[in-house]
Amino acid sequence: MTRIVMLDPMPEARLERIRPYLPEGWTVTTAASRAPADQIAALEGASFAITGDVPVSAGMMAVPGLRGVHKWGVGYDNIDCEAAQSHGVRVMRTTGSNAVAVAETTLGFILALNRNIVRGHVGMLDGKWLKQDLSSSSMRLSGKTVGIVGLGYIGKALARLLAGFGCTILYAKRTPLTPEEEAELGVRFAPLDDLLAQSDVVTLHCALNDETRGLIDAATLARMKQGALLINAARGGVVVEADLAAAVVSGHLRGAAVDVFATEPAETGNPLVGVDGIIVTPHVGAMSADAFVASITRMIANLRAVDRGDDPPALDTVV
Repeated sequence: MTRIVMLDPMPEARLERIRPYLPEGWTVTTAASRAPADQIAALEGASFAITGDVPVSAGMMAVPGLRGVHKWGVGYDNIDCEAAQSHGVRVMRTTGSNAVAVAETTLGFILALNRNIVRGHVGMLDGKWLKQDLSSSSMRLSGKTVGIVGLGYIGKALARLLAGFGCTILYAKRTPLTPEEEAELGVRFAPLDDLLAQSDVVTLHCALNDETRGLIDAATLARMKQGALLINAARGGVVVEADLAAAVVSGHLRGAAVDVFATEPAETGNPLVGVDGIIVTPHVGAMSADAFVASITRMIANLRAVDRGDDPPALDTVV
């Protein structure tokens, strides 16, 4: 019997959606809670674990019999890969699987901020007709400059979505694309400082690592255009949250949208929550019900490869 444990606690109904895609003789269970003791208990006797947001610690990697950990999504900064390697645990992800969903969410954020959709909605709920109040801060996206920080699968998907808006698209990336790739996507490389200074919208799609942790802080935000927008659909740790809140409150930034937080779930008192001009959502950018089957079958195929003693595709292999 091969058992998978879903580390993010989920209702029985969701487990029932997963079971039809399991190989014969495989089972799936879930952790009782996010508490470390419940996570360790859930892993006892499991061959594989799947995590969305739950951190996978060195202690969890050391549970006897654990053979593989799969990220439901792409970013694996919540997984202790060094511990996985030392314990012989494979780590996998579904590279590119959520790119379109996150790109569409990002575009939705940009439009919602530019068109004051959330402010207008909340005003209506409060019995206020804010048509005149919002007119001076409602802007078009068409023809503006958008700066994309991190041009991987998600950034490229966003560039394609932006093509119809006639935007100038700048990007910052450790390794620039070839001229042919830039021409196909309609993008132009710019050093980060230039991108910040020129962009009406800056959107983050980079990985969280030692180089990017705290990348967007008070100094970085000060280099952005007056009245620009910032979107973070990457990882919470890329942004110093208090600095971003201050930049919006001061009026230097016209607004921001944040789907990811340094600590998740976001704690009470998070400086970004409750600030007028900042849209906050609970890390839903990668979620897409119509991509469920493709995601679960791809993860199961990777786990089956490990179970057989084979290597999963290199694209999906982290450890």
